[in-house]
Amino acid sequence: MTPSLASTVEFIQSCETPWSRDTSPPWGIHEADPPPYNRLYGPVHGRGPVSGVLYHQHQLLAQWGEPHKADLTFSVAKTYLALLAGLAFDQGLIPNVHTPVAEQCPGIGFEGERLSRITWHHLLQQTSEWEGTCLGIPEQVDRYRWLPYQTGQADGQKGDARPLGEPGTRFEYNDVRINQLSLALLHLFKRPLPEVFEEFFRKPLGCSDAFQWVGYEQGWTDVNGQRMMSVPGGSHWGGGVSISAMDQARIGLMLMGQGQYQGQQILSKQWLEMMQQPCDIAPYYGYLIWLNKDGALFKDAPRSSWFAIGAGSSITWVDPELELVCIMRWIDADKTNDCIARVMQSLTRSG
Repeated sequence: MTPSLASTVEFIQSCETPWSRDTSPPWGIHEADPPPYNRLYGPVHGRGPVSGVLYHQHQLLAQWGEPHKADLTFSVAKTYLALLAGLAFDQGLIPNVHTPVAEQCPGIGFEGERLSRITWHHLLQQTSEWEGTCLGIPEQVDRYRWLPYQTGQADGQKGDARPLGEPGTRFEYNDVRINQLSLALLHLFKRPLPEVFEEFFRKPLGCSDAFQWVGYEQGWTDVNGQRMMSVPGGSHWGGGVSISAMDQARIGLMLMGQGQYQGQQILSKQWLEMMQQPCDIAPYYGYLIWLNKDGALFKDAPRSSWFAIGAGSSITWVDPELELVCIMRWIDADKTNDCIARVMQSLTRSG
């Protein structure tokens, strides 16, 4: 490791999240929800130290902390749902992303004049305006939710009964609607999603560290007469994905390669291109990933960079043009751009 890179790693490690390491407050995001939903429904576990992995031009340049520890990754699990949707697309289970979900997954909450117009495209861009309750939690708890990665500002109080519009008319980062997407994918595959993810992603990518994707206490559902767990697309209310930084990096290398990893096409290039298309009404967002095309997300990252971001915070930074994959776990969200800037500076010096 060059001196420049070593100092960058040291800087990243100094940017540790204020979250506790043992899940005692301050920890998590569920406490910000309106009662009685400001609680955990799924299991959680303590975190490791600031950890990460840096690949550049397919070379492992640095690793720090505990890169092989399976840690909760919160909303990076959303991006993993997008990968599963891409697998369904590649396998012909989703012939067209603009197909209404109700046509393929009847009886799970997409009925009604307005809801029946919700498509896979809407769910993947978080513009569905879906209304209902999923896994025992009403989506209203995440209405008016606003993240610092968005441009503009909130126009209401989180959890208020905002009037809903037509599908595709408003972007809203809503974890209950994400869980509804996960439920729809479960009914589409008719197999537990963690099994599908293991077979079609983790195994061919050579992921070998501990991994789990677990649900809520009330997450069991009937799929074709079989009892299956519908897993959440994050750890907002507990559960979710626990994965190592090193295995996240392997997934990132596949994404950097437009779906290809070590000569094997894991996902189609077409799907990766679809994932990176900006949402019309939220150009900083694609298919469950954050885009940086105008530099508004992280000013010191290249415009070709895109990100999977989870609370805590967990960052998967992918840049196909730069041939870069950087995983940063348990850093202070407010210092993310500072960490990115240091990585960019170290690569410039070493190059």
